[in-house]
Amino acid sequence: MPQDEAVIGCTGKLLIGTRGAAGPGEILVRVRGGSETFLAWSEDPLPTGATVLVIESRGCRAVGVIAWADPLDALGDPPAPAEE
Repeated sequence: MPQDEAVIGCTGKLLIGTRGAAGPGEILVRVRGGSETFLAWSEDPLPTGATVLVIESRGCRAVGVIAWADPLDALGDPPAPAEE
């Protein structure tokens, strides 16, 4: 089965939550200058709307994902400039 390497490392939103080993969900990923949907498999169930990171290709239209939080969001807003 052909692999889709271009999608590995991309983030996306789950349109349909995953069910862990019980079955895939569906992810919308921005890739190749547009948006595409893939079946999304994860070890643990993930809810609809979760942001996920694609960690593997499981064929041409299926991927493995993990939950993802943008590390830059953890930095918060930059401090306001000090008043003189």
